[in-house]
Amino acid sequence: MTATATPTTTASASSTPRMKARYHAEIKAALREQFDFGNVMQVPGVVKVVVNMGVGDAARDSKLIDGAIKDLAAITGQKPAVTQARKSIAQFKLREGMPIGAHTTLRGDRMWEFLDRLVSVALPRIRDFRGLSPKQFDGNGNYTFGLTEQSVFHEIDQDRIDRVRGMDITVVTTASNDDEGRALLRALGFPFKEN
Repeated sequence: MTATATPTTTASASSTPRMKARYHAEIKAALREQFDFGNVMQVPGVVKVVVNMGVGDAARDSKLIDGAIKDLAAITGQKPAVTQARKSIAQFKLREGMPIGAHTTLRGDRMWEFLDRLVSVALPRIRDFRGLSPKQFDGNGNYTFGLTEQSVFHEIDQDRIDRVRGMDITVVTTASNDDEGRALLRALGFPFKEN
């Protein structure tokens, strides 16, 4: 009985994400050669991906945050944390502790699978997509960009969307400057505009 159970567990445990395997097999060596790194540890890599969905209208209607949590959980594959207001602002009718958004931090294999789906499925589905701006790096090799609607991900059912929500996606890398980060993300398949 145990002989039949063993092969199934080893087969599922050894499956690495497609983009991660390509990074280790091809991209790492190419980046080391391009930037002439002396040490393998200097080669930039992806640390984490943070997906943030702000729901400012949740201050007036608390049910809106549930839809954002459901969408974000479907897109990322893990339960998001609810972001709460840090201080009260009377003009926005906002009190401290009210839910105003949700965010998820992806690491490891989930991060690689999300990036693969983002680059190969979600970004090509955006209408009139001309490429990502190459100028949105923060100076330390990290890249942040926004999507205007959640329906570009195939996990979201078009007919069940209660309202269109955008999201911010931050890709945190170990790159020491923007050029290294840009080269890493371009090698991973991010479609940057050519200026």
